[in-house]
Amino acid sequence: MRKHHKLLFHRLLPHRISKSYSAAAHLALPTAAIPAPSGLSTLDLLDAGELAPTPRLYHSLITACAQSKNLADARAIHAHLSRSRFASDAFLLNSLIHLYCKCGAVSDARGVFDGMPGRDVVSWTSLVAGYAQNDMPAEAVGLLPGMLKARCKPNGFTFASLLKAAGACGDRGAGEQIHALALKYGCDEDVYVGSALLDMYARCGQMDMATAVFDRLESKNAVSWNALIAGFARKGEGETTLMTFAGMQRNGFEATHFTYSSVFSALAGIGALEQGKWVHAHMIKSGEKMSAFVGNTMLDMYAKSGSMVDARKVFDRVDQKDLVTWNTMLTAYAQYGLGKEAVAHFEEMRKCGIQLNQITFLSVLTACSHGGLVKEGKHYFDMMKDYNVEPEIDHYVSFVDLLGRAGLLNEALVFVFKMPLKPTAAVWGALLGACRMHKNAKIGQFAADHVFELDPNDTGPPVLLYNIYASTGKWDDAARVRKMMKATGVKKEPACSWVEIENVVHMFVADDDTHPNAAEIYRMWEEINMRIRKAGYVPNTDYVLLHINEQQRETKLQYHSEKIALAFALINMPAGATIRIMKNIRICGDCHSAFKYVSKVFEREIIVRDTNRFHHFSNGSCSCGDYW
Repeated sequence: MRKHHKLLFHRLLPHRISKSYSAAAHLALPTAAIPAPSGLSTLDLLDAGELAPTPRLYHSLITACAQSKNLADARAIHAHLSRSRFASDAFLLNSLIHLYCKCGAVSDARGVFDGMPGRDVVSWTSLVAGYAQNDMPAEAVGLLPGMLKARCKPNGFTFASLLKAAGACGDRGAGEQIHALALKYGCDEDVYVGSALLDMYARCGQMDMATAVFDRLESKNAVSWNALIAGFARKGEGETTLMTFAGMQRNGFEATHFTYSSVFSALAGIGALEQGKWVHAHMIKSGEKMSAFVGNTMLDMYAKSGSMVDARKVFDRVDQKDLVTWNTMLTAYAQYGLGKEAVAHFEEMRKCGIQLNQITFLSVLTACSHGGLVKEGKHYFDMMKDYNVEPEIDHYVSFVDLLGRAGLLNEALVFVFKMPLKPTAAVWGALLGACRMHKNAKIGQFAADHVFELDPNDTGPPVLLYNIYASTGKWDDAARVRKMMKATGVKKEPACSWVEIENVVHMFVADDDTHPNAAEIYRMWEEINMRIRKAGYVPNTDYVLLHINEQQRETKLQYHSEKIALAFALINMPAGATIRIMKNIRICGDCHSAFKYVSKVFEREIIVRDTNRFHHFSNGSCSCGDYW
């Protein structure tokens, strides 16, 4: 009979537990009834006396339930345990805390914790870890004072969980205090504590401290390498991220999907296409599958590095695409000004039943704005309520931009006044930018006044207002704005452009003569200028916002940073190779016109990434359709 019970226990354990029991008076217990399925359960056998209740049996039940994460079963086991003679068993109660945390029911875990007659380090650590794992980092850190007050000494597992929570909060002060305690208790040399400490400093943006902790680790593992790589990636330090990734390989640690995701994210930030392709090849060689987790960041990397063809290939190859995959591709279309493609992609999302969210609608509105699709943009803005998506301030900014780019400045102004949310500096800034585009000084001044009031430290609006007055020939007003800028210390950000050739980045500013090959670069631009003028290029001096004569204006146009970068690329890149140029501010309108001619005359694909979007020049035209 005992052998029969043992076999029956193993056979019935995975089945749904059928009964709930009244709680013991001294513990806060669940009382909700659980529907009984057909057949016996392990708890039925215990009640029938066919199985002897033992701590080992209860622990087996708890362990199996933790694997299935079935909250109803967890509460049934808890209720049954409370009626047994093991109701106060610290080991089993600690296991229950862990079980509830696994099921995501941290409040139930806290109920068990609070009702315990005595708590040990495992009790405290289990709850700390539970809070940290269930996105409640502040609650996890908040347990530490009580633990110390109870004179319970934290161990390595406790510190690892506390540091993880402090990092999730971005609370450097709390993290440093936990670090000091770990040193006091001699736990800082533990590899898990060390990795958590490194991750905490990295998440708080303290990469110098993170690197120092990493260097002191006697036993580095994949977790510590990944934490360091992710930290550099979050800081936008693409080159350092790549160097650390290479160091990880040299030290014999295999990259995981977390590693590749961090590296692709970092390379996306600097638009490093060649390095991105190298990491992609490394991933294929390692046998890593194209999961959505990695594919999403790889797709973003290719899109932000100026290769929409590769971005689309990655999208098509991602297995089990999730919402992020679809949104990332949609955002890429928006950044390239491919409005019609973005709309088609958005409609495909709807057709496939993808759950649309705020980011989806923001991306499609941005695409409509950049593509001049006003009718479609209005339609999608109104559609948000059909999907129970409440417009946020970014959606209003994008909608104002949509109307403003189309020249509907009065309609945009009325929209701002009728907004249910209070207009922010970003909303007025979008209107101001549109006024600069369409040279409307009246509404521009009105929008600028609101921006100055809401965000007096923003250097962009005064520059835009100056440009509006200068472009319309109102030099007295322009001088007034310039005087205000000087009085308040506002300085225009210097324009610079850079191009990467053979893994070396070459950066240029306007009228740059510091490059070793400056003379050759300038001779090349003179040749380019001569050839594109013959093809029909005429310099547009409206983009020189200085009170000087026409000849001086034309001279000023010739040596903008992006033109110098283009000349350098044509000298050094093989015939037919795509030229990719990055710029820290918006591309100049005259340079945009010149690049169209260069793409036709020199038969080159040229991709420019500025702060707003991508411009893909080919055969005399741009992907933006001159709507920017």
